[in-house]
Amino acid sequence: MNIRAVFHVLALWLLGFGLAWAQSNSIESFNVSQQGGKVVVRIQTKNPLPAVPPSFAVVNPARIAIDFAGTVNALGRASQDIGEGELRSMNLVQGAERSRMVLNLRRAVTHEMSIEGNTLVVTLSPPAAATAVGSATPNFAEGRADVKHAIRDIDFRRGRAGEGRVIIDLADAGTGIDLRQQGQNIVIDFAKTALPDNLRRRLDVVDFATPVQSINVFQQGENVRVVIEPKGNFEHNAYQTDTQFVVEVRAVVADPNRAAQRGRYTGEKLSLNFQNVEVRAVLNVIADFTDLNIITSDSVTGNITLRLKDVPWDQALDIILQTRGLDSRRSGSVIWIAPRDELATREKLALEAQQQIVDLEQTRTESFQMNYQKATEVVKLLSDPQQRILSKRGSAVVDARTNTLFVQDTPSRLEEVRKLIAKIDVPVRQVMIEARIVTASETFGRALGVRLGFNDLSGRTGTIGNAGNGKGFVLGGGLENVGSQAGGPAAIGAQGGTSSFTPGSLGVNLPANTSGLAGTAGALSFILFNSAATRFLNLEITALEADGKGKIISSPRVLTADQVEALIEQGTEIPYQQATSSGATSVSFRKANLSLKVKPQITPDGNVIMTLDVNKDAPGATTAAGVQIDTKHVKTEVLVENGGTVVIGGIFDQNNQTNTSRIPVLGELPYVGWLFRNQTTTSTRDELLVFITPRIVNERLTVR
Repeated sequence: MNIRAVFHVLALWLLGFGLAWAQSNSIESFNVSQQGGKVVVRIQTKNPLPAVPPSFAVVNPARIAIDFAGTVNALGRASQDIGEGELRSMNLVQGAERSRMVLNLRRAVTHEMSIEGNTLVVTLSPPAAATAVGSATPNFAEGRADVKHAIRDIDFRRGRAGEGRVIIDLADAGTGIDLRQQGQNIVIDFAKTALPDNLRRRLDVVDFATPVQSINVFQQGENVRVVIEPKGNFEHNAYQTDTQFVVEVRAVVADPNRAAQRGRYTGEKLSLNFQNVEVRAVLNVIADFTDLNIITSDSVTGNITLRLKDVPWDQALDIILQTRGLDSRRSGSVIWIAPRDELATREKLALEAQQQIVDLEQTRTESFQMNYQKATEVVKLLSDPQQRILSKRGSAVVDARTNTLFVQDTPSRLEEVRKLIAKIDVPVRQVMIEARIVTASETFGRALGVRLGFNDLSGRTGTIGNAGNGKGFVLGGGLENVGSQAGGPAAIGAQGGTSSFTPGSLGVNLPANTSGLAGTAGALSFILFNSAATRFLNLEITALEADGKGKIISSPRVLTADQVEALIEQGTEIPYQQATSSGATSVSFRKANLSLKVKPQITPDGNVIMTLDVNKDAPGATTAAGVQIDTKHVKTEVLVENGGTVVIGGIFDQNNQTNTSRIPVLGELPYVGWLFRNQTTTSTRDELLVFITPRIVNERLTVR
């Protein structure tokens, strides 16, 4: 034997020794007994277990799985039917490194595990309050009403197969949990449970590439609600281990060959292989498998040959019925099977008999006191010819004084009317809508102008101004009093908008243009003359700078019921002449007011949809045809959360304008060009914003 062969033999020996060491323990026996309403399962192993093995529970279908690491199956069987209390059967599957024991239950129960020597004791305890038969909402724990529970942490992970796992860590294992599917979402309610502030959030888990898109966690009264939003076709599974609650969401791959049958069959799978056997015998086999009561009509005859493997029992039953032209009717745990024609005939006769009973049944009269609805509106609903709720013999009358409805009909129809009124005669929720219309304006203006003149009074006598004191110039206002003399001109210089310079002495007349600006321009005058006061150079500078800011806030608010239009307005009505068809004139009025027209609709998730019409008019300038009306109007439909504020519209208007008047060529000269021109600069900015805030009024504050 060469060295390579020796190494091969040694490796195989070491591998066998390792496997024998890893699986040194084995399950030797499995016993079940009942003790005081509890089911006790005793699992005996060859060697004592070092610790309680890990386990997890599944609600739908109800199962408990226990993993035995390094343990093999020495029972000699892989499954066992039990039928003790809530325990139906046991399955044991052996893997490469462990063995998994699955306890199949009739319903979800709590379990406890302990080790007694080399025996693992599993105690199955039924829940404190049994779940109602046929309920589609699994309750993992009922919870105590006097105990306040809490959620410690919420985490999300991606499984190996791409499934999304929502892991919720509870403060205690007795928290009451209600899990259900609403539309495309999975909703979990934790009863009497507190939620820390740091966990009240929305988790966006799109990046994990699982069917789960987001997880919304929030407090709802005394409960905590977790809403899981998956996408596409999915299936979910939930289980709880001690204080850890896990929800797994897996994607379902569509099978185009079975698209029509997807989701129709949910029964346990079975296998059937019959050659030319009676149909009644096959139906008896399905009845024994499902523990259902099947009644077969005497007209069901004939043989059938079929071979089905791992097919849900309800699908197998459907195949058999379709093959032989049969049909079934189910009532509770009883299934009645007969030919289709026979069932249709029986149902037709039953309906005709029921209709005859209704036609002959004695009518009764019952009164209904309306609390919130108007009885006249309810009568229209009951007697609608398109969809009558009352029978042909039924009638309804109203007492408007007491808002009472009197209905006469058969007892069955009266019961339907009673249920209908109980649903519609409820208080209508109300909404307070507040609007803020903010109008802000800002104006700025600047004007600059000059007047320049020269006058020569040589050869005239008299004293002009203060020339006799030897001064060569005069600076300041009041130039209209400078230069008066006998027989001379009335004035040499002046200030103001109207020139009072000596005729023929004004060279440049470009004062500041203040039209459209608030305020009056100021003036700075300057006179330069010779020592004899016979020649004068006159300069006058006029300038104005105006700055204005304004803000107007209008806040109409109105309270209205859900889906009821409301209107509130305030303002004036402007009269105007209007011609009539006869040629005469009449006085009509046009409104210029502030108004808010709104129709709210409260959504099931607490938001508000509003149809809005906001108008803010004001009287404007007066013209020959009448008074102008400045209009600000917005009409829209928005969705806003309760108590939230949204900007539904805005207008921003800015106007910048610069006007320059100058003498050609001279007004363009550098440095001295300003002496030959005037300039006006204006800037206006108007801004309009409309804010809307809806608030749903608390029913406890409005209904008693």
